[in-house]
Amino acid sequence: MVRVTPIAEPQPVRTPLLRSELLAQAGQVFIISMRCGRLANRLNIYANFIGFAAEYGHRVVNCTFHSYAGDFSATRSDIYCRYPLPSRRSVLDLVPGLPSLLRRSRLLYHLTRAVSVQNGKHPLLAPRVVTIRERADRDVEDLSGAEIQAQIGKARVVFVYGWNYRAPDCVERQADKIRAHLHPREPLIANVRQEVQRLRDRAEVLAGVHIRRGDYRRWKQGKYFYSLERYTAWMREFAAQFPGRRVAFLVCSDEPRSPEEFPGCDVAITADTPVADLFGLSQCDFLMGPVSSFSQWASFFGGKPLLQFRTPEDPIRLDKFRVSYLGEIPR
Repeated sequence: MVRVTPIAEPQPVRTPLLRSELLAQAGQVFIISMRCGRLANRLNIYANFIGFAAEYGHRVVNCTFHSYAGDFSATRSDIYCRYPLPSRRSVLDLVPGLPSLLRRSRLLYHLTRAVSVQNGKHPLLAPRVVTIRERADRDVEDLSGAEIQAQIGKARVVFVYGWNYRAPDCVERQADKIRAHLHPREPLIANVRQEVQRLRDRAEVLAGVHIRRGDYRRWKQGKYFYSLERYTAWMREFAAQFPGRRVAFLVCSDEPRSPEEFPGCDVAITADTPVADLFGLSQCDFLMGPVSSFSQWASFFGGKPLLQFRTPEDPIRLDKFRVSYLGEIPR
């Protein structure tokens, strides 16, 4: 791994978008400038950059997170969705009604995206401001790797255009900081906390089951689209791994479900927001589901082992469950 050292006494970049309040501290500023999918995808890319920044003393700006910023304690009060949080709030955050308007209009996102794209085409501010873009021939872009470091080594500001950037070693080492920064607001998770506790009151082992069928009917030509009967069989197979112990399941689905659809299993169905569903899954002892960034985030956030099914024939083996550190790209 290439160790990154902060550049001494960097000179400020003078452009209307890159306000002085974003550049007041040492270290590089990584500006995530391309939206990638929905909640879990954006959490995963954000977490990788937070882990990398925490490891090397850099900072992150992530206006692509605006759609979900209000659901998380740290980001709801910072229009730039920065890591780490600054000691003082932004001027924009102090104007009543302005943060909400900016988030709804996605103005800051569109500005950062436009600057990122134009800087990639015409790098007039190089080498102090650079844009890095993921390559189509790469499954993963290693933030700590020599190639990426060669691109960003002298930069003061780095625009990031892509979703394949990962730093799982940093994520693992900086996990507590990431979880603290991306902890959902307590009022949003109160109901699912109670549901998890009710299951724990009657079971010794609790497994979270992520069922994703809506968009998976067509994604990858239905590669990870599994029947409810197959999920039920996996759940029964899982329960059989714990003879003599009571096993219960918290089921999270992108379609309406009922416990009666899983005969022979002790099931509770989450019926809340995606943020609450993620949190509920993260509180289980084990997690299982199709290949998805959704269950990867739940596994990481709760520090709980996950098994992702890649084929309908995959067996349940406890030694195959692993905690995700968000290095995987769902493919």
